[in-house]
Amino acid sequence: MESPFPEPISPSKTRIGWIGIGVMGAAMASRLLSAGYFITIYARSPSKALPLQSKGAQLVDSPYKVAKCSDVVFTMVGHPSDVRSVVLDTDHGILAGLNPGGVIVDTTTSSPAQAREIFQAAKAKGCHSIDSPVSGGDLGARDGKLAIFAGGDEVVVNWLSPLYEVLGKVTYMGKAGCGQSCKIANQIVVGANLLGLSEGLVFAEKAGLDERRFLNAVRAGAAGSTVMELFGGRMIDRDFKAGGFAEYMVKDMGMGVDVVEESEDERVPVLPGAALGKQLFSGMVANGDGKLGTQALITVIERLNGK
Repeated sequence: MESPFPEPISPSKTRIGWIGIGVMGAAMASRLLSAGYFITIYARSPSKALPLQSKGAQLVDSPYKVAKCSDVVFTMVGHPSDVRSVVLDTDHGILAGLNPGGVIVDTTTSSPAQAREIFQAAKAKGCHSIDSPVSGGDLGARDGKLAIFAGGDEVVVNWLSPLYEVLGKVTYMGKAGCGQSCKIANQIVVGANLLGLSEGLVFAEKAGLDERRFLNAVRAGAAGSTVMELFGGRMIDRDFKAGGFAEYMVKDMGMGVDVVEESEDERVPVLPGAALGKQLFSGMVANGDGKLGTQALITVIERLNGK
């Protein structure tokens, strides 16, 4: 299929917009700046933009203005409602300002149904929308090793590949919404791994084992995982700084177990493990720990064991 774009992406010609500069978004935008791309950013708290501005980013005061001067606009915000606000607001949103042929790339973990809605809204304006949430946490964002799940038109995903290569490895998952569905499934797996790792460490401590020796013993076997490598040491060190907020796992896993979208009842599976995981992360939020990193799930298991 021929590309709908007149020329390939390059740092000298392609103007990038970025909305959402929290832990993940700032690290991803920083990598694109380091690769030579000119980036226009919007931040609800302008002071948070200073590190990116020091690297050459331009700050404007609305998503509309970001879109107006960009060819590709990335979003990395918190919730589906945030995505809807920054993309679809008729006065100040991205689509209101995006020029025909422009591309929206939503890296937020959001709703598959909303991704399809945005895809159609962009198409009606002669633009493109790709849902491409990411996995890999703050370290993956910093090091350009994110797993990226893309949904939408494959030809657009292929055109975006020079940008994706700076951020990590992209896999095309299918039509609009499929990137988001893949990320929800990813979070179900991650949540189960975090729970297993938390319980394993709590058991090891109760049994009198040295926790680091335990991790070193099992990491090369079937129990080993990327979750263990990313978070095992942090759990032991009580380093609960957020790469991804625990409260976001409630949202992400909830989209897998709670939501029946668009009369697709027959496509919603029964997921008892994910339902339990969501409740445990909800317990963190109830304890006031929603802004801690997901690795702090171990504190819930410790509380259940009287620690």
